[in-house]
Amino acid sequence: MSIQESWKIGVLFSTSGVTSIIEQSQLNGTLLAIDEINAAGGVRGRSIEPISYNPDSVVSCYGEMAERLIVDDKITALFGCYMSSSRKEVLPVVERRNALFFYPTLYEGFEYSPNVIYGGATPNQNSVPLANYLMGAFGKRIFFVGSDYIYPRESNRVMRNVLRQGGGEVIGERYYGFDVDEEGFAEVAREIVEMKPDAIFSTVVGQMCIDFYRAYHAAGGDGRICPIASLTTNEAEIAAIGPEAAVGHITAAPYFRNISSPANRKFLKAYNAKFGSVRDVTSCCEAAYSQMHLFATALEEVGEMDADRLHEALLGATFDAPQGQIKIDPDNNHTYLQSRIARVDEQGEFIIENKLRRAIKPDPYLVYPKIHDWNFRTQKVKQFPV
Repeated sequence: MSIQESWKIGVLFSTSGVTSIIEQSQLNGTLLAIDEINAAGGVRGRSIEPISYNPDSVVSCYGEMAERLIVDDKITALFGCYMSSSRKEVLPVVERRNALFFYPTLYEGFEYSPNVIYGGATPNQNSVPLANYLMGAFGKRIFFVGSDYIYPRESNRVMRNVLRQGGGEVIGERYYGFDVDEEGFAEVAREIVEMKPDAIFSTVVGQMCIDFYRAYHAAGGDGRICPIASLTTNEAEIAAIGPEAAVGHITAAPYFRNISSPANRKFLKAYNAKFGSVRDVTSCCEAAYSQMHLFATALEEVGEMDADRLHEALLGATFDAPQGQIKIDPDNNHTYLQSRIARVDEQGEFIIENKLRRAIKPDPYLVYPKIHDWNFRTQKVKQFPV
């Protein structure tokens, strides 16, 4: 297959900067899917060719590079972004240029664009189940800590409302800029240990996440007693934090690396063969991988890089993803996803403790769900030795 015959797509994931620890894994998932598609003959006999730029985790660069991909590189399908602030930079560009944008990251909800396919969890798929779990297993006094940008503030607004439905309360709330390190988190870590909440809800992202968990541990915080619960802390960050500081902490996500299924084993085997390790495989990586496969199926059906026709073909499309079957909801461009809650064991591995029996319909505007809507298949919460 010659380069001239290839299907060109745009890729915007940072391989440097504060969010690169996650975006590198999303890039890897994207590239692995492209390899698989091309090895199977491509799409209608033509390979997929990624044109990739590195925004360096600088928010303004995402919009600028999206414009370059569409205008200069003549690309109509883009894959990228981790932070909501970077998505917000790309959004007006793809709408103005009528390009299709695949966003493979959980987010705060309350958005819809006909030009975006949302592949990550919405609040009803992770915030609501996590709040229910925390109040049932630990208690109703929750302390919020977040990075200072759109996603944490909006996610905390949603979580606060969900907690109130269940009789919970927020006893503290702090936000920090991306320049804060472990030492910068020391004061709030000591404050949390003194206040003794039942749990902490963290929307701290990237390298800051690693520094916050370490600061909490250094201040005497113990996840086996008062866990940090998150929607964003995943395997790559837990590995960087280390088992001693990570044990007992909790994450809600559609995917965890240790899911036992043929699709996940196949995915991990291929990932390891390409990148030499599965250490950085995360739910965001899995979402990026799955979105590329969904795109290829739609492109096979349509046979052209027309954003409107591809969008129509994607609505209702399904894929047997590593997490289980997923489906793009024709009502809102978001994705039916699994819901799981896991806790870190003494070896630094996530152990899944709760999961729903079915994929959850995305409800980005939280129109329908209430705190007690979810019928969990619940395993007993593991008692961690102190």
